[in-house]
This record gives sequence, C-alpha cells and structure tokens, in this order.
Amino acid sequence: MKFNEMQIIEPILKALKDKKYEEPTSIQKQAIPLVMNGDDVIGSAQTGTGKTAAFAIPIIQSIHLMDGRRKGKPRIKSLIVTPTRELAIQIDENIKEYSKYTIIRHTVIFGGVKQGSQVDALKRGVDILTATPGRLLDLINQGYINLSNIKIFVLDEADRMLDMGFIHDIRKIIELLPQKRQSLFFSATMPNNIVNLSRKILRNPKKVEASAVSSTAETIKQFVYYTNKSDKKNLLQYILNKLENEQVLLFSRTKHGANKIAKNLKKSKINASAIHGDRSQNQRQKALKDFKDGNVRVLVATDIAARGIDIHKLKYVVNYDVPNVPEDYVHRIGRSGRAGEDGNAISICEPEENIYIREVEKLINLKIEVVKDNPFPQTEKPMSNAEKKQWEKEKQKRKQEFFANRNKNRGNYRR
Repeated sequence: MKFNEMQIIEPILKALKDKKYEEPTSIQKQAIPLVMNGDDVIGSAQTGTGKTAAFAIPIIQSIHLMDGRRKGKPRIKSLIVTPTRELAIQIDENIKEYSKYTIIRHTVIFGGVKQGSQVDALKRGVDILTATPGRLLDLINQGYINLSNIKIFVLDEADRMLDMGFIHDIRKIIELLPQKRQSLFFSATMPNNIVNLSRKILRNPKKVEASAVSSTAETIKQFVYYTNKSDKKNLLQYILNKLENEQVLLFSRTKHGANKIAKNLKKSKINASAIHGDRSQNQRQKALKDFKDGNVRVLVATDIAARGIDIHKLKYVVNYDVPNVPEDYVHRIGRSGRAGEDGNAISICEPEENIYIREVEKLINLKIEVVKDNPFPQTEKPMSNAEKKQWEKEKQKRKQEFFANRNKNRGNYRR
C-alpha cells in the first residue's frame, strides 16, 4: 500500500512527495484510516516508527476539510500534548511540513523561554496546538488558551509523561476538554499504569501496534563492550576511532557526566557538545542544530533531554552509561534505525552495570551481541548475589526518592 491509496487529500500527498514519502510505515498503515474514520486510538509504537505522521496527517486532513474556505481567525481544534520541548518542537516541525499546502495554522508552546512570541502566535489564531503540560496550563490560567473547541486530542509519549510526574497536569487538561471529542493515545511501552490512564481518556478505542511492546527496531544492530569503570573513557576513544568520522549520539546518565564527557572529547580534538536540562533552551537548540548540520560529531545527551531528538539517517547511538531503567534503553537506541533506516547501538558496560544489561535483554527478549575484539576487557569482579540484593534495595530506594522529590522537581520537567 502507498500513501496515494489511503484516501489522503492532494495537498498532503504533495507535501509527502516533497519529503519523498511513498509507502507508509506499519503504524501509519494501521492508524491513519482509523483516525480518518473518527475512532479513538491507542497506539503502542516505539520511537522511530513514523508515529508522528500517523496522527498528524489525518488531523491535518480532518481540519482542512472541516474548515474549507474559512473566514476569520481559526480556533484550536486539535491539541497535542507531549512531555518535552524537544519533542514538541519536532512534532510542530513535522506538522509544518505535512500541512504546507493546506489552510492549517499551527504553533508550539513550551516552558523555559519567554512566552511573548508564543502568546502572539496564539492571538493570531491556531488550528493545531502542540504543547508541553506546564506551559499549556500556565497559558490557560492566563486566559490565552481556550480548549472548548477541541475536536481531536493527542497524548503522545504517555509513558514518559508519567515518568516525569505529569499525571496531575494531564488530569487537569483532560477535565478542560470537551466531552465529545476524538482522543488518540500513543506510548512506546504499555505498563499497567499507562493502560489504566488510557481507559480514562479513550472511548471504545481501536488498538494499533507497530511492534511488540518494549521491543527495539529490527533495523538496529545491538552490541555491548564489557569493560572496567576506569577504562570507559579510553574504550570510548577506541570506539569513536573505529567509527572514523561517523556522527554519534552518546548517552550519559547524569548532566554532570554529560558535561565531563563532552569536555574530555574536546580535549581529544573530537567536536562534541552536551544537551541536558541545565542548559538553556537556546543552548539546547543550538547544540541540536549544530549536530544536525554536521558541525558537531558527538552529541552527549541525558535521557530527558534526548526525547524528541530526530536526526535523519543517524547510524550510531552509544550508551556510555547503561541505563538502570530498561525502558530507557529502548528509547535511547530508537534515535537510530528510524523509519526503516539501518542503525547501530553500542553499550559500554562496567561491572556494576552487568545487571542492567540483563534486565534490558529480558525486556526486549533479545541477546545483545558481545564484542570480543575489545582492547579494554572487563577484569573487575561483577556483583555477587549479596551485592545484587543490595542493589535491588537501592533501586527501590531510588524509586521512592524519585516519587518523593517529583513535585519538587516538576518545575524543571515542565521546561
């Protein structure tokens, strides 16, 4: 099946042709007809499967046909809520590309920047609004946004939304929406709390699934180097040398770690930049633009900052720190191998992280290939059973601390 066989209107087909899109991805084949039909949809789709187009294309078409040759200022008819500013910007950029031959007006709002230009865009009139929860509720409270005309509501990256502590904000937003509406709900993973939330938002939803829940794309080759903590920096240099001049998106567990890695790479004459929550929006956007333009070879990111990074044909993701939450591994490596392209995920694993790799393999139901040609092999002793039990206790403690501090940190998350 091709896009021109899916009853998509000519202005959108023309835009898709400009992007050289011919055949829809699995999630697009399933979701687009359902959304066009007015059904509520719950979608399980890992990052990189073309999820944004799966809901954006039918939304643009619906509003374009609904308004026809309208007169006067448009009102917000579709609201897309997503957890991070990077992802919000990415979605709005896609809407711009898909809707350029239609009458659609759109904008994006997010925190961490002054609201003036965002408010000006809202005053001019918007059909499709993409927003992060904090700034959305803030501008609603100031009287700049009215949700009473919403026809289609999208909750995107629902699992990350809950991880970041936005559940109360989401409930507030849902209370402000019209009862009669179409709702679309997308999440890369579907734990019980996500399923329960979807039941409160959707009515008789149709389920679409791009791949097995919590799986990784088949186009991504996955490798792990087992090494020592003291050798990680040298092993990273070795890996980057092997990759020659290929660009790499590299993940660090902490903001401090991201800065340190980028600094060390620069000392080795490797152009690198860090992107994380402590950097300003302008700094983050500049680092991302420099990476997209090829001016930066290695972009070092934390998990929250990286959600929404969409680099066309990115071949390599490196986990300098193996994530202690296995679902984060799925999100990280999904930055490569997008929309059917080939990708490679490389993890650098120290002894204390061995257990994290096993948890990842259990989640994705796949054995990650161990690289034998390793100049810095792991020689330090892995965790004993007693240490594993202690680690489990610490894991539970970290989880409790996260929820205890969540409200305190929500101001940062909203940005």
